[in-house]
Amino acid sequence: MTSTVKVGPYILGGGNPVRVQSMCNTDTRDAAATIAQIRALEAAGCEINRVAVPDMDAAKNISKIKAGITTPLVADIHFDHKLALEAVKQGADKIRINPGNIGGAANVREVVKACTDAGVPIRIGVNAGSLKALKTFAGRPQWSDGQWAQTQVREALDEANLLEQLNFKQYLVSLKSDNLNRTVLAAEEFAKQTDVPQHIGLTEAGSFLAGAVKSAIALSRLLAQGIGATIRVSLTEEPKLQVRAAYEILKALKLREYGPEIISCPTCGRTQCDVAGTVKKLEEIIYADADLLQRAAGKKIAVMGCAVNGPGEARDADFGIAGGKGEGLWFEHGEVKGAKIPQDKWIEKIIEEIKM
Repeated sequence: MTSTVKVGPYILGGGNPVRVQSMCNTDTRDAAATIAQIRALEAAGCEINRVAVPDMDAAKNISKIKAGITTPLVADIHFDHKLALEAVKQGADKIRINPGNIGGAANVREVVKACTDAGVPIRIGVNAGSLKALKTFAGRPQWSDGQWAQTQVREALDEANLLEQLNFKQYLVSLKSDNLNRTVLAAEEFAKQTDVPQHIGLTEAGSFLAGAVKSAIALSRLLAQGIGATIRVSLTEEPKLQVRAAYEILKALKLREYGPEIISCPTCGRTQCDVAGTVKKLEEIIYADADLLQRAAGKKIAVMGCAVNGPGEARDADFGIAGGKGEGLWFEHGEVKGAKIPQDKWIEKIIEEIKM
């Protein structure tokens, strides 16, 4: 079991629930836009939010943004350690620094002192693309995945040792790559050598479908081993979908509850109803309503295209519909209940059942 780190109201690591993070894609210098996006993320269930801090104007906006939100705010710092000092001064709940570009040990010491005085934790973010070791290469090194992982771990441990020498214990580490195998190997190796909690994720995972698949494979391998105190799914998509993808991974692994489990058939030539449209609309309604999302948590709901994939295949569902031509059978725990329901009433019936 790992050590623990406190970020806002959350205790990370040590067997506590895996917390979901995202990162704003707004300009942090635009406080109103950033607050609006974080509020939307909060409504979607995001528990920790991160913002980029590219310059001093952005750093000085941290306090204004914090005043408009309820979740912990992480300041993401690259290149200039003075931005971290200002972000701490402005009330950031956590500082993320990258050892590959934050500068030498003297800069890190300044950041650690500021964080110590303010009681603010640090994430050491070691990305494969910005390793210190890469500065000695003109092009891309011909390393194996294992060598990439070992290099990441070595640099993470170097930075962790510096923080330990300064008697700073409130820190996490992340070892990210866009390469699934390197990411898993690095996180596994780091976990073997230390009890420091990890923030896990693939960086630059890609578009919604490709990135979600890669992330699910990598992160499920780590989470199944107990590696991961927080999670972010980095998709080239609006941040709310990153949150949804993260929760779906955790939900599939039975690590967190988040909304319902909706099972639906892929449809075939027997199908005479709109299964895809029903599921899409149902999800839109549920995931746009925080109260409904909470009420639906833990419920297994089925939307099936015909009697073949109806009550029998979906007998584990709490309730659902088995479609026919323009109508469907309502069933609960595999048993048909009541009269057939017209297709235009399916969603209404399911929502009513969730609210009961």
